[in-house]
Amino acid sequence: MPLPGWKSSQPNQLPGVASAPRIPVLLPLPLAAGAYDYRIPAGLSVAPGDFVVVPLGGRELVGVAWDGEPDPDLSERKLRDIAGVMAAPPMTATLRRFVAWVAGYTLSAPGAVLRMAMSSPAGLEPPPARAGWQAAPGGPPTKLTPGRARVLAALAPGQVRAGPDLAAAAGVSPGVIRGMADAGLLVPALLPPGLAFDPPDLARPGPVLGPEQDAAAAALRAQVASRDFGVTLLTGVTGSGKTEVYLDAVAECLRQGRQALVLLPEIALSAQWLERFRKRFGVDPALWHSELGSKTRARTWRAVAEGEVQVLVGARSALFLPFPDLGLIVVDEEHETAFKQEEGVVYHARDMAVVRARLAKASIVLVSATPSLETLNNVESGRYHHLDLPERHGAAGMAVVEALDLRKFPPERGRFLSPVLVEAIKKTLARGEQAMLFLNRRGYAPLTLCRACGHRMRCPNCTAWLVEHRAQKRLQCHHCGHAEPIPPVCPECNAPGTLTPVGPGVERVVEEATALFPDARRIVMASDTIPGPAAAAAAAAAISDRQVDLIIGTQIVAKGWHFPGLTLVGVVDADLGLAGGDLRAAERTLQLLHQVAGRAGRAEAPGRVLMQTFNPDHPVMQALVSHDFEAFMSAEAAGRRPGHWPPFGRLAALVVSSEDEREADRAARDLGLAAPRAEGVEVLGPAPAPLALLRGRHRRRLLLKARKDVQVQSLIREWLARVVLPNSVRVQVDVDPVGFM
Repeated sequence: MPLPGWKSSQPNQLPGVASAPRIPVLLPLPLAAGAYDYRIPAGLSVAPGDFVVVPLGGRELVGVAWDGEPDPDLSERKLRDIAGVMAAPPMTATLRRFVAWVAGYTLSAPGAVLRMAMSSPAGLEPPPARAGWQAAPGGPPTKLTPGRARVLAALAPGQVRAGPDLAAAAGVSPGVIRGMADAGLLVPALLPPGLAFDPPDLARPGPVLGPEQDAAAAALRAQVASRDFGVTLLTGVTGSGKTEVYLDAVAECLRQGRQALVLLPEIALSAQWLERFRKRFGVDPALWHSELGSKTRARTWRAVAEGEVQVLVGARSALFLPFPDLGLIVVDEEHETAFKQEEGVVYHARDMAVVRARLAKASIVLVSATPSLETLNNVESGRYHHLDLPERHGAAGMAVVEALDLRKFPPERGRFLSPVLVEAIKKTLARGEQAMLFLNRRGYAPLTLCRACGHRMRCPNCTAWLVEHRAQKRLQCHHCGHAEPIPPVCPECNAPGTLTPVGPGVERVVEEATALFPDARRIVMASDTIPGPAAAAAAAAAISDRQVDLIIGTQIVAKGWHFPGLTLVGVVDADLGLAGGDLRAAERTLQLLHQVAGRAGRAEAPGRVLMQTFNPDHPVMQALVSHDFEAFMSAEAAGRRPGHWPPFGRLAALVVSSEDEREADRAARDLGLAAPRAEGVEVLGPAPAPLALLRGRHRRRLLLKARKDVQVQSLIREWLARVVLPNSVRVQVDVDPVGFM
């Protein structure tokens, strides 16, 4: 059965006739072979970038006519004909080069990367024509009811309008429209294609910028106007106006007639960012994230490909949309690990955004109050420009940050909030101001154990404890999703009533806050309670409208919110995240806590941040108290440089997994024995991954560490080629890992 939206070929190839032209076609499948050659039948025109329908096995698939020369040694008998060409804008040469580059860098199958660029197959089909009404030829009769007269008056000569729109304009019911059609006064006609998205209004005045903001905005506008590649790091304390500055660059991009892409780490939670955009440009931007329905995705994908979308705001996958003329990419909160995709094609959207900008000759702006050490190193080496906004915009000053030593001021027995923090919250609420409690841990308790035998409730599929969610009366694994009811007896010793929650989760903080501040109006901001854009917008509105006194949340509350009435932030466990052997543990903890602290005192009232810690002398705590981010990052760099750790060296992780533990061990051992041995290269492992069991698969990890000048991709390709592994074993390669689970 033919697919809609494509032109069928009329193959007339006869046996013995000279070979027809052929072209490589890349299919959106994780096939190691890459593109396959197909024959172009007579009467069909196919060029690189065309979306084509081709046979594969017993089915038809949509792929992309690819670049490169077909294999001249491939027998004509093995070729199959292209079945048709889709009526869609071809994939640009820039995007095809980007797909190939990402595949090569991440050691992924090109078809797996192509699948991300073809994320809305329905967008390849032309939008269906919509029916409307126009006045019948010959002019109206002399006698008309007032309603019918108004309908015809609402139609200009030759104009086509949709039935509901026409009825509303004339002030009549839909039945009047149907009656006029039956009487021959209206005839059906196709509506002209309309714009899927309203264009931004560049004539609207932007916000009044301060001198430092204005200078930074002018520099970004000049870079965009050059219509050439350039990377700029835009830094500044929280509340310094970084968003307003880069929106000025977006406006310049639109004046240049090019498209702009803004990547946000949590687009579904960015209600306040979208409100700022509306104030600046008078319209909503196009959106791209996982919460969109299939029809919206198809409409947006097509509008991007046709150049109709001028500004798109999206999550990391938006980087693979088919922009025909991308002039600016903004990566907001560039340090966020949410930009790293850990499944399928493993890539970092921040780094790949720089590559896409280079291929498109576009400007790219990386934005952060606490940029990553990798980005700072690129600034220091001269590869990136740097603009800084050192002060908060307007009357707001920086919040006072204090490390609250839990050894000196411990919580009461069975509680988790220090009396010092409790008293500060009471005084804040008494002044009519808002307070926030932050704990980056979902659920009620991270561990449940038996008081009688010590048994710990763990996930059967993962090396992880089950987290208690008391409101739902269940234990849940946050890695694989396994959930089970809280058992009435210990599954190990059968003792009744001995299972005890250990440690606090955000639900337990809510329970304690309810007891301590019974009159405070509370809201919980966690992924369990804020599932998407609508819930995030409602929560933000409630807080801004002062319908909430106490905000309690996980890392969601750190995502760029602006709450003018919030003056106190309490961090329940500032040490959380510092434990373990993660290379970037201290850097990430600093970045997260700095973001959380930045929610306090963003208006006239001064802000205060109290961080509960057992280690107030830790460099992270000292950097936050002193607001000396630069000194901390300099010390962090000094610690990594001698050992050639990133960003002063290269890392690549190979994670071997199998449902059979012994098979995983054998495969990892064989890879370890075949590990490359070269100057400036070291292979660590194999060893069990920190999550040695994940979703029922046993995992072993090898880590390749190399000098900065070593090309790790070619080393890994040769390494993997030396070892034959069973099909039941998977090897996931992560070049430049940011996590080590």
